[in-house]
This record gives sequence, C-alpha cells and structure tokens, in this order.
Amino acid sequence: MYQDWIWGLVGGGLIGIAAALYLLVNGRILGASGILGGLVDGTERAHSKERLAFLAGLVLVPVSVVPFYSSVDTHLTPNLAVVIFAGLLVGVGTRLANGCTSGHGVCGISRLAPRGMVATVFYLLGGGASLLLFKHVLGVI
Repeated sequence: MYQDWIWGLVGGGLIGIAAALYLLVNGRILGASGILGGLVDGTERAHSKERLAFLAGLVLVPVSVVPFYSSVDTHLTPNLAVVIFAGLLVGVGTRLANGCTSGHGVCGISRLAPRGMVATVFYLLGGGASLLLFKHVLGVI
C-alpha cells in the first residue's frame, strides 16, 4: 500500500521514544535480547518484574491492535522450519554480538557508540547475505 512507509516511520519513532525513556528512567539500554537473556540466565533477577512487563508488552500490544485491522500481510513464509531456523540464527547472532538491533542499532547508534555502529553494519550485511542465500540461491523463502 502507498502509506506503508508511514507505519514504519511511526513504529520507528515509538521504538526511539521507548528506548530514550528506558534509558532516562532506568539508566539502562533497551535491548530486547539483553532483557530476555537476563531473565533466561537469571543474571538480572533484581529487575525481573520490569523485564517481564517489557516482554508482556512486546506480545500484548500487537495482539491488542489486531481487532482494528481486517488483514495484515507480514510476508512471513508459511514454511515453519525456515521460521524456526531463522529464529535460531537471530538468537545465535545476538549472543555473538552481545546485543540485538534494538540495543546496538537504536540505542548504540543514537549514543554514537562505535561498537553499536559496527554491530549494526554487520547485522545489515548478515541479513543481506542471508536473504541472498535463502531466497535467491536455496529458494526456501
């Protein structure tokens, strides 16, 4: 649709505002993989309620807007094996990079952190290489 870019702009702005508020209020970087990782490995038990609330918001907010849309096209492949494999690749990548696109891309770049900038470049290169391999070479997506 012709206005799809507007939703990307609005979503990006909301993510930026949320990241700024999280940093201002809590003094910590908003990185989804770090928030989830701290819950899974138990290193951040002192902040577990805050982390659970954040993760609940990630799930519940999109679900809450579904009634307002007749259809949503995510362009997600119907191949469940590819979706699971992609999720595992993302998980491994975030552990290797010690952060995800929200931590490095949104917060790191906005703070002019060299590590965040380098990680974001490699995320983009890895995503491009994955698309080339899985869509154009292997044809699975």
